[in-house]
Amino acid sequence: MMRSLFAGVAGLKTHQVKMDVIGNNIANVNTVGYKSQTINFSELMYQTTQAASGPNPETGRAGQNAKQIGLGVQSAAITTNIELQGSSQTTGNAFDLRISGSNFFVVNGGDGNKFTRDGSFYVDAAGNLAMSSNGYNVMGWQVDKNGDIVQDNVSKLQILSEANMTSPAQVTSRAMMNGIVDKNDPQVLGDGKVVNIQIYDNLGYSYTARFRMVGTDNEGQYSLELDKLLDSNNEDVSSKYKTSIFTGSTVGTNPVPVAKAKSYGLADGWTLAADGTISSTNADGTARSLSPTDTGTTDVDGVNVRNQDLYAQAWGFDSYEDLTRQMVYNYTSADAEPTPTSLASILSNGGRYTTLDTSADPAVTKEANIFDTTKKTLNVDGYRKDAGTALSVNYDQISGSLRGVGGGTGHSFYLNIEPTEKGADNPFSMNSAQGDDQGQPGIRIDMSNTSNVNNERKSTIGGVSGDDQGFGTGWAVGAMTGVSIQTDGKIFGAYDNGQTKLLGQIATAQFSNPAGLEKTSDNLYQATLNSGRFDGIGVDISEDGGSMATGVLEMSNVDLSSEFTSLITTQRGFQANSRIITVSDTLLEELVNLKR
Repeated sequence: MMRSLFAGVAGLKTHQVKMDVIGNNIANVNTVGYKSQTINFSELMYQTTQAASGPNPETGRAGQNAKQIGLGVQSAAITTNIELQGSSQTTGNAFDLRISGSNFFVVNGGDGNKFTRDGSFYVDAAGNLAMSSNGYNVMGWQVDKNGDIVQDNVSKLQILSEANMTSPAQVTSRAMMNGIVDKNDPQVLGDGKVVNIQIYDNLGYSYTARFRMVGTDNEGQYSLELDKLLDSNNEDVSSKYKTSIFTGSTVGTNPVPVAKAKSYGLADGWTLAADGTISSTNADGTARSLSPTDTGTTDVDGVNVRNQDLYAQAWGFDSYEDLTRQMVYNYTSADAEPTPTSLASILSNGGRYTTLDTSADPAVTKEANIFDTTKKTLNVDGYRKDAGTALSVNYDQISGSLRGVGGGTGHSFYLNIEPTEKGADNPFSMNSAQGDDQGQPGIRIDMSNTSNVNNERKSTIGGVSGDDQGFGTGWAVGAMTGVSIQTDGKIFGAYDNGQTKLLGQIATAQFSNPAGLEKTSDNLYQATLNSGRFDGIGVDISEDGGSMATGVLEMSNVDLSSEFTSLITTQRGFQANSRIITVSDTLLEELVNLKR
């Protein structure tokens, strides 16, 4: 049988496979995220009828090349053009994402993690971000209790969960007074210039703290008076709350105690005893204990470190001296002036000290412990002086700038609000505030941006919640009004109280050989031995310069002009191979016709 006949058959089959690849490319010319494929041919095999020979000096004959007859063609490789970006299609849908670079979205439909370039997403009934084409959940990283992204094993992103639909309220912890106090302003010279500051409690209820700036007989000195506290209905709630203003935590005559003016948390892994001793377990399983009165040392990486320093570091201090700089005050009677006692002496007494209980009538002394074993906190009590309803505000008569508040050089003061009912919960407690405001004795109000200059008898001083960077404003409970996705895949919720909240981050997968991924269906890929494995965590797309664009989809990267050109060459190749078969058949027919 003629070898050319089988070579032609191999050519037909191979060109048919190429036609299949081209047809699939053209069929997916409008498929989101589709990556085109190309096929390469290789020679099938050869039959050697005469091996090659070398020159023979004895006979003087030259060498001869091998005589080989090829037996056709085969498909060598089908390659996915994975690196070429497809064109962009604008959709306007906030959940449609176009991913740039060579990364892939990670999705999961219950059968393991898959990968895709198809960013047409939607939010299902459970609030999960998912692929609109097949319902696979989009995978990413979650947010911890501090609002930070935790790059752990990817999990589904439930961005519209019940918890995310609202933004919790936050108590106001900072405020500012800004503007001009004109000494000739009739209001200042009369009943006082009214300054309102809107504040929120930790339940989200709105109040207005009303102050008055009143002139005095002393040039450049004014009396800042706390007039009243109004609720959201503009009704005076002074009978329900006791309000006062003061300047800091210094000790003076008849001080008023502020419970837990500062709290320090014990590091994870430690257990706290009532006497202040802390214990943990070493890496080798042995027990470890530290006491504030232990003056010994421990070898740490070849360095002798004081056990008291190790104790302080477990509480978040740099050294034991840093810890003992904190002070509390000891009372012996209700009439006695408090005397400062070093924290070191209290620690040596097992954390116990005597303090004045002003809530009792008459005031009595009681013993307290600075260690809270339940919450694992070190609570240091502070005291304030001159708490009342008025403070002096002094301005320099040369520059007009603020000289000090409350008789000192500080430019801020505190507004404290407490329930008049004994034992009632305080909705203005700073313990619910975020950041450094936690544990402070009241709302810190900064007056450094006020001045005492001529403004044509008109004062412009006014109040605003929050500091000059917008922190500590406080806010009411907010309902979600929208969701946005940043270029790095972080998802934020927007709320009608003006706040935003980080809801999660879309993770991406990166492979050393993305062309080695195996196409499955529904615009999905799965990892193979030649693509490299997915580690279960993924990467932040911004780490290698990639990004995500919202409202845009990546279309197919199929080039129709190239595909139609390939159609022509494939058709001609198939046609030529079919001629090989027909001509070979004619030769065989002649051979059969030799005997007639």
